[in-house]
Amino acid sequence: MTKIIVFNDCIRLFRNFVVAIVMPEFIRDEREEVIPLPGKDFPKPGSAEEKEIFRHLQENFMPQFENAFPDPLAHKTVVIIPSLTLDQQILAKIEGIVHYEERLLCLLMLLRMPRTHVVFVTSVPIDPVIVDYYLHLLPGITGYHARNRLTLLSCFDASPRSLTEKILERPRLIQRIRDSVPPGHLSHLACFNVTTYERQLAVALHMPLYGCDPDLYHFGNKSNGRKLFASCGLTIPRGVEDVQDIHEIAAALLKLKQENPGLRKAVVKMNEGFSGEGNAVYVYPEENLSYERTLEFLPLHLRIVANDLSFATYMAKFESDGGIVEEFVEGDQKRSPSVQCRITPLGVCQVVSTHDQELGGESGQVFLGAHFPANSEYANDLGEMGKKIGDALKDLGALGRFGIDFISVKEGNKWKHYAIEINLRKGGTTHPYLMLDYLTQGHYHTQTGIYRMANGQPRYYFSSDNLYNPGYKGLTPHDLIDIAMMHELRYDGTTQEGVTFHLIGALSQYGKLGVVCIGDSPEKAQIYFRRTVEVLEEESRKSARV
Repeated sequence: MTKIIVFNDCIRLFRNFVVAIVMPEFIRDEREEVIPLPGKDFPKPGSAEEKEIFRHLQENFMPQFENAFPDPLAHKTVVIIPSLTLDQQILAKIEGIVHYEERLLCLLMLLRMPRTHVVFVTSVPIDPVIVDYYLHLLPGITGYHARNRLTLLSCFDASPRSLTEKILERPRLIQRIRDSVPPGHLSHLACFNVTTYERQLAVALHMPLYGCDPDLYHFGNKSNGRKLFASCGLTIPRGVEDVQDIHEIAAALLKLKQENPGLRKAVVKMNEGFSGEGNAVYVYPEENLSYERTLEFLPLHLRIVANDLSFATYMAKFESDGGIVEEFVEGDQKRSPSVQCRITPLGVCQVVSTHDQELGGESGQVFLGAHFPANSEYANDLGEMGKKIGDALKDLGALGRFGIDFISVKEGNKWKHYAIEINLRKGGTTHPYLMLDYLTQGHYHTQTGIYRMANGQPRYYFSSDNLYNPGYKGLTPHDLIDIAMMHELRYDGTTQEGVTFHLIGALSQYGKLGVVCIGDSPEKAQIYFRRTVEVLEEESRKSARV
């Protein structure tokens, strides 16, 4: 046995030597000069020079992925930038949005690999009790060992701008990120989504980025998503793409009504909207409409999903972004499933998971949570459609994780699936799946639609980012951990079932919390969720009586 261990160590040393020769630009050296930061002879954002540097970094990401990723003992550092670089005006309508950066704390589970370091950057500092909570979940690694390989950095800036913008304004922070990568380590960036800001940061740090080139991001907008679905032979709701202003919205609404006189609702969507927040639902009036009357009725009959977003503001944003108008899909039995895929640097598209999403809000457009996996009656079909779309995106040059949303309606004994939109980024189903995957190290089988651990046992979960109750306000992270320990609301590594929390930092001020409830059956996952809600409501009532 000793000889085998020594032989394996020799192979690992040889592999690291080869990687160092093939990918020298990713290896930090004690003698390496500091790369100039923005404002110091650095490529202009969006320039051809910056794009060329980024392209070179991404091309050389392939050998890193091929050699270092599969090796749990490889010396590597993952720099996590959980920035929601999306429409900040719409994001500002979501309470506690700065704490949504905490959703990617699931990536601290990477520290289960004993030679991997993690650098995690946030807008505001994360309470140590929250960090300790995640480190305690690590299988087979002590908290001390993991903590020594974790660097937490903060902008100390709670303003509504994106985290990446804040980092780019702080050259010294960029240098601290670079200094946090140990000499000899391979490194890359992991982001929530990728825009020109993330590309600028990748070039500033001289690190590859596991995500889609922002020049390709438009392939995932609402208009181009519909076109891609059609080219793949998928069913889509009747609609109109590339709508630019209020006049074209009115014309599209009228066109849909004329084609389908029984149509009761239509959905107006901004091209770059997310989680339903860029959507608005138009309810057709009883009377027959002309173009003029449709235009006149728009302010009265258009229900905007985002809270406190006026009609005028919505229209101004729509006209700057463009979008689509499509039929509102109706059905007695209707579901909102999604497929999560990943395109690797090696050019392989993988179906990672399927979910049945729970949508809420007045018009049923806001993402609330998800059941994993999706209904077994159609999970396999979703996987096949997701793979077809993923292969098409791969051919366009896309990279990283992305999701595809569907609306599914049961007609007789069969489900009819309408492809709705592509999200070329991580999403609301990414972090719960990653948490399950890191904790159990199982595998989702696309043919059966079942997730199985190494011992063959299945696992299911229900997750939510919107466990909300005004009575939760005032419960600090320390209170939550105490409540969870007292009532055994925890993940049990021996049974590989239980409850994990996220968005913990949003609890005290906003009364909002995220949860992933893992069980050996869908029913067990729901039991954990109901139990969690019951305990939190009872404890919040106790606090109110104090």
